[in-house]
Amino acid sequence: MKQYIEANKERFFEELFSLLRIPSISSDPDHKDDMVRCAGRLAELLLAAGADRAEVCPTAGHPVVFGEKILDPSYKTVLVYGHYDVQPVDPIELWKSDPFEPEIHDGAIWGRGANDDKGQLFMHLKAFEYLLSEGLLKHNVKFIFEGEEEIGSGSLAPWAREHADLLKADVILVSDTTMISDKVPSINCGMRGLSYVEVKVTGPNKDLHSGHYGGAVANPINVLCDMISSLIDKDGRITVKGFYDEVVELSREDRDMLARAPFDMDEYKEFLDIEEVKGEKGYTTLERTGIRPCLDVNGIWGGFTGVGSKTVLPSEAHAKISMRLVPNQDSETITKLFTEHFKAIAPPYVKVEVTPCHGGDGFLIPLSSDAYKAAARAMGEVYGVEPVPSRGGGSIAILADLQRILNIDPLLMGFGLERDTIHSPNESYLLQQLFRGMESIALFYQYY
Repeated sequence: MKQYIEANKERFFEELFSLLRIPSISSDPDHKDDMVRCAGRLAELLLAAGADRAEVCPTAGHPVVFGEKILDPSYKTVLVYGHYDVQPVDPIELWKSDPFEPEIHDGAIWGRGANDDKGQLFMHLKAFEYLLSEGLLKHNVKFIFEGEEEIGSGSLAPWAREHADLLKADVILVSDTTMISDKVPSINCGMRGLSYVEVKVTGPNKDLHSGHYGGAVANPINVLCDMISSLIDKDGRITVKGFYDEVVELSREDRDMLARAPFDMDEYKEFLDIEEVKGEKGYTTLERTGIRPCLDVNGIWGGFTGVGSKTVLPSEAHAKISMRLVPNQDSETITKLFTEHFKAIAPPYVKVEVTPCHGGDGFLIPLSSDAYKAAARAMGEVYGVEPVPSRGGGSIAILADLQRILNIDPLLMGFGLERDTIHSPNESYLLQQLFRGMESIALFYQYY
């Protein structure tokens, strides 16, 4: 495929840039039209790549793009999943270039969605195009691209249940994850689930003068901070009652297998500019982000945060809290346990509300499957190194739903790197990874 990439890469760039220029921010209602526009552009690119059919399908939320190429009913069918929505760009002042005007420099494409997930999704379109044009495709291929992954995929599961027959396949092929490094490829054999909530702590019925009332009335921000700090103990364990009831402890053999992944602690700390790591006692850094659950505050606010000073004792304090879950932990159950716990620890001088936002379950895939073996062989050939299995710390909540609805396993061939800073300013994607991804995906079809 190297020759095909070289001959067509300028066209590839322009096609990919046509997606990256669309600000498809699913969380912002002001970009609803952009979501429809991006879905339409994807359908155009699917047809141009050789799909027999490509449709923009309405849902209760943002549209789903479905496409397919059916060559022979006796062939295996690969269902390619991806998402075209992107994260907001704030803080915009930290970007070194316009996030929606992609640029190529320093060996990478820069812009929002360059990696997550438009760049990685695009690799599948081009690998498919190549195989079809060269007469090498011996599979049926279906595509499902959604516009709500960054906000919990609320519309896709109902749509998939309604169209389960349409989506029948043998494997779900996904590129929306990272690998350990460009020198040590890896394949995610599992990902964590997610429970995401917002909490509100209310004290007095209005903001108060901090001189007249300070020291006599509870400050909701102080109370919220105390409540949050109590959620994790000195050993890094979450204190919510029942939180660990369904967590499966991995065997020493499984932990040793995952430990094959190379990890340089000094390099890790230098990359993050931190002096020391922190997490659950008794587990390595890779285990903490792969096989163990965690709880984090993603945002906290209240009172006066504008320029200058205002001596106010606020009426309310708020926080957004996410819990990453491991397989066997049920997202709805964890959300319920958290809600009960958080309300129970509230002191009598405040009122507490917990609002569930979104979530989903984690999943595991067997390393013995034909799909995993084909992916490992393909990536090993492209990178010259046998890929190692890893556990993804992030969540693609919809994959566990699709696994249940369609009764097939996802296969995560992700080519992103930590350097790509997805979800942050100055997102990028190395050209080397973009092209190696195309090559690896094309080989996967030949070996599967």
